[in-house]
This record gives sequence, C-alpha cells and structure tokens, in this order.
Amino acid sequence: MAGTVVFDLDGTLADTSGDLIAAANACFQARGLGDLLDPVDDALIAFHGGRAMLRAGYARMPADMLLPPAAEDEDYPRLLDHYGQNIACHTRLYPGVETALETLAGAGHRLAVCTNKPEGLAEALLRELGIRQAFGAMIGADTLPVRKPDPRPYQAAVRAAGGEVTRSFLIGDTETDRKTAAAAGVRVALVSFGPEGQAISRLAPEALLHHFDELPELARDWLA
Repeated sequence: MAGTVVFDLDGTLADTSGDLIAAANACFQARGLGDLLDPVDDALIAFHGGRAMLRAGYARMPADMLLPPAAEDEDYPRLLDHYGQNIACHTRLYPGVETALETLAGAGHRLAVCTNKPEGLAEALLRELGIRQAFGAMIGADTLPVRKPDPRPYQAAVRAAGGEVTRSFLIGDTETDRKTAAAAGVRVALVSFGPEGQAISRLAPEALLHHFDELPELARDWLA
C-alpha cells in the first residue's frame, strides 16, 4: 500500500552549502572583512541557518574590529537577498535523487518537502534543480507560524500531499529532523552523506540512508 515520503531539503535532497556560505561571505565582504567562512570546512555551519553563519563569521573577526550592535539584523536580509539571486550556482542534488523520486512515484507513493528554508527560497531552489514537479506539497519555514521540530509543518506537508501521517516517514539530515519525526510520531531515516556524514548515527534514527538507491526498498519496508 502506498504512503507518503517527506523530505528535508538542505543537506538531504541537495548540498546547498556552497551557495549558503557564499551569501554569508558576501555580507562579510561588504563590511570589509573578507571571506570569513570556508565553503568546505564550514559546510555544517551552513545547515544551521543564515544567522548561525553570520555569528560564526563575526566570531572570527580580528579582535580590534568592532561591529555595530545591529549588524546581524542588518546583514540577515542582505544574506537572504544575495542567496536568492545566486541560489543554485554551486548547489547540486545528491546522487540518485531523481531516480529515487521517480521510482517512489511510480510505486504510488506521495512525496512532499518540509524544510526550515523560507518557502519562497525553497520553491525557487526546487524549480532551479528541476524537481519541484515531483512533490505534491512543499512546506517552508514561514508557511505556518511554527517550524520544525514542531510537528505541525510535517503534518501539514503530508496532508497537503494527500496522505495520512500514520502512513508516512521523514528523510532528513539533522537533529531537528530527528526531533520532528519523534514529535509527529513517525519514523525517520537520516542521510549519512549529508553534512555530518556517518556521525549522524549518534542520533539513533530508525534507519541510516547511505545512498538514494536504498530509498525505494526502505519505503517498501516501512509503508507495506
């Protein structure tokens, strides 16, 4: 019997760290600070959000440099604007995503995205990556008054896709996704190819997903 598979976006469907880091560095450059974050070494920071990237960068400033008290609030909208204009320069889908989505849809499963990325940016990125049409629903950080790990965005994604929460599960890459699934009373598979790599096993998810080739079989097992 078919069910619903819900996906996180950043770090799960696509590696977006390069474009996110570039957006933060653009803010630092505008303040004459140069590139304070590295697109490889700081990839994990990128998946904690724009403000986390800004704070991480500010912490690396020379000790003799001062920022205005409102720097973060000033830079955050600038970061989002830069990111929105350069949303898929370096971003790439993880291997096997498109085939897995086609296979799941062919088996009758409903597909949805539930992300803490702002809805407009998430919609734009999914379109740029050429996979928006695969999903029956997309819930972003600002679609509802609450965001993950509150279970309501997840529940809304499942229902908007035409599914039932009791016959659904989540694919994610962070502790936020682990907590979201627990709050919604569903299982979660965390990807081991995301920002934390194999270390994500520390969260003891119901499954680890090492490659998207494994997802159709997992869906058969969990939604049988």
